[in-house]
Amino acid sequence: MNNFLKKHIEQTLNTKITDTKHLSGGMISQVAMISCNNRSPLVVKYGDDSHDLTIESYMLTYLKTHSNLPIPKVIHAESNLLIIDYVDSQTGLNATTEKALGKLLAELHQVTNPQYGLERNTLIGPIHQPNPLSDSWIEFFRDSRLLYMADIALNSTYLPRPMYDRIQKLATQLDQFLVEPENPVLIHGDMWTTNILIRDNEIVAIIDPALYYGHNEMELAYMTLFGSVSQNFFDSYTQVISVEADFFDTRRHIYNLYPLLVHVTIFGTQYTSYIQTTLKRFGF
Repeated sequence: MNNFLKKHIEQTLNTKITDTKHLSGGMISQVAMISCNNRSPLVVKYGDDSHDLTIESYMLTYLKTHSNLPIPKVIHAESNLLIIDYVDSQTGLNATTEKALGKLLAELHQVTNPQYGLERNTLIGPIHQPNPLSDSWIEFFRDSRLLYMADIALNSTYLPRPMYDRIQKLATQLDQFLVEPENPVLIHGDMWTTNILIRDNEIVAIIDPALYYGHNEMELAYMTLFGSVSQNFFDSYTQVISVEADFFDTRRHIYNLYPLLVHVTIFGTQYTSYIQTTLKRFGF
């Protein structure tokens, strides 16, 4: 953090920064904890104007006001600066916190909306995420998630053209595999272990959303992709919201094409083998 930014933060908050500590985890910005005179520590995210941090501010504030998730309070936001409350914590779920997470997400997934999408576009990691309002979940997933991200992955050069063509074919037949849910529900959108902060065996904060109104199965699918949760989570979740067997056997694999395409775009070709496996599973 340079002196100009320090002075800007001090003027904005009307305080004096006494210490700074770099934190890991900022994909679209640098992250630091700052200690200040006469107030609790804060987290500062600061970027290079390539991504608008007011979008993250919007998402955090939306979740804080529309749900009971433990969301850090936004103190200040600009396009290249975000300041939020610091939460002393660590990552890593266990049986107790997985069960607590199941209840929290089941409660979140009872927040409904008349349409899929959101009032504005958001981000997933560093990638813009379109949220046009739609009356059809399958159409929304096809156009604004699967095909949208396939195009971005193809343009990144990491997704091979033949694999892209197979995704296009699958997209024309999604109604054979997916179902329209009863209601659009609010989902965090990027729920995995590093975004769930733990202290003293309790979930104390959830960060880095990629939110919109969608199918709760979309959220649940991503949580199974890299083994973020065990059966403890689902046992707790299904005490509130039932999950059909077809989700585990079929639909989660299709929904996980979206985060896999995100990973291909950001991290490269090592994730294309997962996409290959899914396409083969469904005969494409």
